Amino acid sequence: MLGTTLDTGKGPSRWERWRPTVALCAHDDLVVARLELLHPPAWTALAEQVAADVRQVAPETEVRLHALPLDDPWDLEQVYGALHDFARAYPFAPEREDYLVHITTGTHIAQICMFLLAESRHLPARLVQTSPRRPDAPTSSGGGGGGRRAGPRPSADTAGAWQIIDLDLARYDRLAARFARERADATALLKAGIATRSPAFNRLIDELEQVAVASRDPILLLGATGVGKSALARRVYELKRVRRRLSGPLVEVNCATIRGDGAMSALFGHVRGAFTGAATARAGLLKQADGGALFLDEIGELGLDEQALLLRAIEDRRWPPVGADREVTSDFQLLAGTNRDLPALVAAGRFRADLLARIDLWTFRLPGLAERRDDLAPNLDHELVQAGAALNLHVTMAREARAAFLAFATAPDATWPGNFRDLAGAVRRMATLAPGGRVTLAQVTTEIARLRAAWQVLAAAAAGADPVAAGDAIAPPGRDDVVARALGPRTADLDPFDRVQLAAVLATCRASRSLSDAGRRLFAVSRTRKTSSNDADRLRKYLGRFGLRWEDVPR
Repeated sequence: MLGTTLDTGKGPSRWERWRPTVALCAHDDLVVARLELLHPPAWTALAEQVAADVRQVAPETEVRLHALPLDDPWDLEQVYGALHDFARAYPFAPEREDYLVHITTGTHIAQICMFLLAESRHLPARLVQTSPRRPDAPTSSGGGGGGRRAGPRPSADTAGAWQIIDLDLARYDRLAARFARERADATALLKAGIATRSPAFNRLIDELEQVAVASRDPILLLGATGVGKSALARRVYELKRVRRRLSGPLVEVNCATIRGDGAMSALFGHVRGAFTGAATARAGLLKQADGGALFLDEIGELGLDEQALLLRAIEDRRWPPVGADREVTSDFQLLAGTNRDLPALVAAGRFRADLLARIDLWTFRLPGLAERRDDLAPNLDHELVQAGAALNLHVTMAREARAAFLAFATAPDATWPGNFRDLAGAVRRMATLAPGGRVTLAQVTTEIARLRAAWQVLAAAAAGADPVAAGDAIAPPGRDDVVARALGPRTADLDPFDRVQLAAVLATCRASRSLSDAGRRLFAVSRTRKTSSNDADRLRKYLGRFGLRWEDVPR
């Protein structure tokens, strides 16, 4: 930023004064390739004079002038807004250039704003501070003048000193609210705009946001199938791209799909003729991710040979493609995900300990949906919007339908083994079958029965039981389901709606210890609105409609 007081000067005597902008480019040990000189429009003449003097003392420095729309350089909001707009429009390329922000010149307001923009990575730069040489300092302090340029130039005294510094953000609390909004925007991006309520998950996202913005070290996402590792990796990449930490593409790889002989070629590339069928050269996925991010989903499925070369690529940013004599390079951010226990794989000899140590610097374990019951309601709303977009409908839920689904979804026995995939699938089915896009209690009842049946099969398989027998608890009409076993020939007299509802009730009865226990589960929502309730009697009367008693429920 042009110093409208300190940078002034006319005639030969100006070379005897310390002028910060000119002095910045007069150091033999700080060669500036390009100077972006910002100035208020009213000070264009001074900016041109300073630019000419910079070119005289530093011919190798390209000077570009930028007139900022500033009427009052002491108006904090105006200065910050102008600098913020400049930073957002500037084509930064941090992978090729090293940026410094000069904080000596301009008003104090401009210095504060430039510092804040650097801290928030809107300006992906370090800070450089210049100052006049102290009377007691040696003439060589901080660089100073030298003999690399001809013509008028600052002396060692008037060139002064320079240093790279870090400032304490706490000194600038007046604008802390701006950073709070920036961070809120970043965490909202990582959470896909879902107003999550789980304190543990929100803390995880807050830390991940800090790491994503500040670091280019590998990030490892752990969690069961369906917890959202892939989606979160994409949002981490998007955040890093928005904050100018990356400029290249996101390359996603499911390591489980490239196992075998083709894995090495797919990841690291090959040269022509490297093996039978290699008629043309292949760059490889790591090379495609140059300047961007590489997401290795299910990294635990990689073979040991691929793991060894991946470690080299992470550490050295170079490796030899298959069949090549020369190495290739790629500078990428590694994101990795897995549902496997990597330390257990290391103990079993199926994962390299050195690779695990390298990618385990920033590890985030994503909790399953059953661990985030506080977040079921906002995620239900999110999935309704997603389903509506896919179906080109405005999808809503009736109040009693929403209450019934959330009561089921947040109950202790709702295991959600497929996590968010289960939830997304359930909402998509209900939305598809909803008349006019409004999900009713009928769709919810049907979907709950479907989910319970699917979970029962999975639980039986996990316990080593016969999954086919477990699946018979709730089955489509025509199979030997629980309704048919309870009613026998009378099953044919039921409407499909009654059949599905009765199947859900009987399945709950089978999983309950007593009539009262089953009643509490089935009437979990409506019982809260009654001053007194007899859930067992309500369930007994419901079963009686079909000529059934508690004792008649198939076990």
